[in-house]
Amino acid sequence: MREPVQHTLYQVSTSTALVEGIYNGGVRISTLREHGDLGLGTFQALDGEMVVVNGHVFQACSDGSVQEVADDVLSPFAAVSAFAPDASITLDVCRNLSDLTAQFDTLRPSDNFFFALRVDGTFDRIHARAMRRTKQGVPLIHAAAVQPEFEYKNISGSLVGFWTPEYAKTLNVPGYHLHFISADRTRGGHLLECSGNNLRLEIQREGQFHIVLPETDDFMKADLRRDPSEDLAKAEGAKK
Repeated sequence: MREPVQHTLYQVSTSTALVEGIYNGGVRISTLREHGDLGLGTFQALDGEMVVVNGHVFQACSDGSVQEVADDVLSPFAAVSAFAPDASITLDVCRNLSDLTAQFDTLRPSDNFFFALRVDGTFDRIHARAMRRTKQGVPLIHAAAVQPEFEYKNISGSLVGFWTPEYAKTLNVPGYHLHFISADRTRGGHLLECSGNNLRLEIQREGQFHIVLPETDDFMKADLRRDPSEDLAKAEGAKK
């Protein structure tokens, strides 16, 4: 009997380090591409949102532009996986992000594993944001307070990201975390809200978790004992 495939989530640094302002690059994009073809993250100095789709790495910048990233660019935080979905379904009507995550909930057999996620289709609405380049050491919650937000209508594209168990909140953003990239690769960002019809949802359970910790002075000397949950929730959501 063939054993099930053990998919691996490969991650650079931790959500706690990001919350505390550790934004110096940990690994090169070339290394991320060796370990996965789908994922998300950010860049040196928190400069925009990373979207990894079909093995290509894109940077959604705070001015609304999107560009494909060279292999020598550094990332202080990212998560990627080689995506071969275990299950897929079509969501006929998606009124909002809650509808989308509720549908993914039905596809998740456990709350104790990480899951890689992808959504493809034409969206009636995408509400997204992109972080601005930020000085090292500025806490994430302060950097997020000035994040530009974007509204896209009737746009085709993909959402990619992960679901993280609550117990892993010091490692990655707990719950659902998704980034958007348009089909023409000209618009993107961290997803805040969405709606659409006939969206294709795909999910993959991650049986292994591989984390690489940055060997930088900032990371080595940082105090990472604080619970990041409250700051993460505020930073990842829309501005009030």
